[in-house]
Amino acid sequence: MALQFVSSPSAVSRETGSELGGALVGEPPSGAVPVWPVQRVFAPLLGATSAAIHETWLSDQPVVAGCCEGIVWRRTNGLLYGVIELDEADFAASAKGSPLQAASEEAYRRIFRLLDAEQVPHLWRVWNYLSAINLETDGLERYRQFNIGRQDAFLDCHRDATGNVPAACAIGLAGSPLSIAFMAGALPAVALENPRQVSAYNYPADYGPRSPTFSRGTLVYPPAQEILFISGTASIVGHETVAPGDVAGQCRESMANIAAVVAEANRLCRSGPYALTDLSYRVYVRQATDFRVIRESLAPLIGPAEIVYMQADICRHDLLLEIEAMASHSLEEA
Repeated sequence: MALQFVSSPSAVSRETGSELGGALVGEPPSGAVPVWPVQRVFAPLLGATSAAIHETWLSDQPVVAGCCEGIVWRRTNGLLYGVIELDEADFAASAKGSPLQAASEEAYRRIFRLLDAEQVPHLWRVWNYLSAINLETDGLERYRQFNIGRQDAFLDCHRDATGNVPAACAIGLAGSPLSIAFMAGALPAVALENPRQVSAYNYPADYGPRSPTFSRGTLVYPPAQEILFISGTASIVGHETVAPGDVAGQCRESMANIAAVVAEANRLCRSGPYALTDLSYRVYVRQATDFRVIRESLAPLIGPAEIVYMQADICRHDLLLEIEAMASHSLEEA
């Protein structure tokens, strides 16, 4: 297998030379952050045995490193992982809407320029984090400001804003800069949608001037491998929130949506079928007091699967949790 995903306690950060990139999740470390591309996801871990963990993608092929327009990146054999952080204060004088809108557009423009230069034009998976995601500033909720900037960059850089778009999440972290990590490849992803939901890029104008630019999931193809990415998934049916105020009910609806995306993946995949128990999960919990109910609600649905829980804000005020997931299968060499 060319690409491997590993999770380890935060103290384990010694470079081996095979790291493509990853995330540091939990509390800020007391020591140095690794030199490879690392997205800093500083949010309280819930139910964990350590204060922070490293999630790292490892490659068994030679890795090339670089830095371009503030993006720290590494690439290998037809795929690239990168991280960019921007301070919204640097965009306070922008004429393009709010500082967040301008920063979001600029971040994605830089990403697309890098992907074109490195000839890995297909964006596979994106992790977006920003502060105060539900706060209204400049007359508009900040998540909606982000969506405007993101979509403007997609359109201006001649990328599809519907259909063939990456899997993604957008999560609120207290005090976070605009932080975007991404994986891209030389081959296009297979975008997945959920028949229980309206595609996010087709949401009605009730949810903001611009629809969110992401697919419900993707199947991507590093050499000899198939990876399933499931985007941040919540208790939404059609385009409306289901079970507001009922955290157990939102767990069930979120997992029903993930099951629907997995069914679509199994219909289109080149490898053997995926199962809910095979996935690795990251669960964002709005209120730490809901953690016990969420864990107990998910246990019978996904069994002993690997799960990281953290406290964070979700893109809608009435959503109490969001779940993302991934899994990898090997493919026979042609």
